[in-house]
Amino acid sequence: MRRTLLALPLALLPLAIAHADSHEHVHDHAHDHGHEEHGSLGKHEHGVASLNVALDGQTLEIQLQSPAMNLVGFEHAAKSDADKAKVAAARQQLEKPQALFALPIEAKCSLEDSDLESPLFGDEEHEHEHEDHDHGDEHAHSDIDASYRFACAKAEALKTLELGTFFGTFPGTEKLEVQLIGPSGQQGAELTPKQSRLSF
Repeated sequence: MRRTLLALPLALLPLAIAHADSHEHVHDHAHDHGHEEHGSLGKHEHGVASLNVALDGQTLEIQLQSPAMNLVGFEHAAKSDADKAKVAAARQQLEKPQALFALPIEAKCSLEDSDLESPLFGDEEHEHEHEDHDHGDEHAHSDIDASYRFACAKAEALKTLELGTFFGTFPGTEKLEVQLIGPSGQQGAELTPKQSRLSF
């Protein structure tokens, strides 16, 4: 039963968010982009990213979904050397989740699996679809998605995640909208650079 619960926020929420994203994309291109700042959860909103965290037994799963603007400072395809360097640097940082999410050393968590996805990372099929959809649109949206699975030998020591390093590394991220499922059940939280600690 707990395995099913673990899958709910990590399987259903991203689908809901993806559905909201695709819905938002359809309407965003037809309207003034100035209203983006007033978006709600699930919309492509600069400065805001979503974070799903699930702890079940000794397995910790973390899933980040963010507009590329928050992580690299732009959303267009990286053509210049400077832009390519920014994308490469962001990818390199995202490949070090233990540092970004400050997992407590006492929990003895080791990364078992990770996956990074974005049209900016050169997924050609995704890129072509994205280009076709956004042809001629200067306000094209690109997201960066990162998924991680950790095995934590002493999961009981995993009381908090400290996201200060994440906000420091990606200052374009002003807010993380969090869905957490853990020993205390399911809860939502909002993290900011000033309030960057997530408690289980």
